[in-house]
Amino acid sequence: MDEHESVQVVELRISYRYATAHPWVVQAIRGFLSAYFMEHPGFRVQRYMEELESGTHLWICEAPPAMKFPRLLRRLKEDIPPCQTQQVAADMPARSRYLIDCLDQPTEP
Repeated sequence: MDEHESVQVVELRISYRYATAHPWVVQAIRGFLSAYFMEHPGFRVQRYMEELESGTHLWICEAPPAMKFPRLLRRLKEDIPPCQTQQVAADMPARSRYLIDCLDQPTEP
């Protein structure tokens, strides 16, 4: 039991809208998370799934308690098309949940 208490569980989701607008981004995030696993001991992807009813893609990750997940998101945003990220309410209080979605307003070049 101590093994599970020494990690934080974090959900990373991308919306159907964002995945549809940028179909290659699912593979990009998968590759990014694999590389992050190699760089940071204690980080790993527990599970990946596509939720058919909502169309969202979901990665359930384990990270050391001291790891700041927003830092991972900032690095990820450098490798994918412009997006917004937000922390959303989780059903389980011990689990953080983040959503990557399209920008609400288009950016001007």
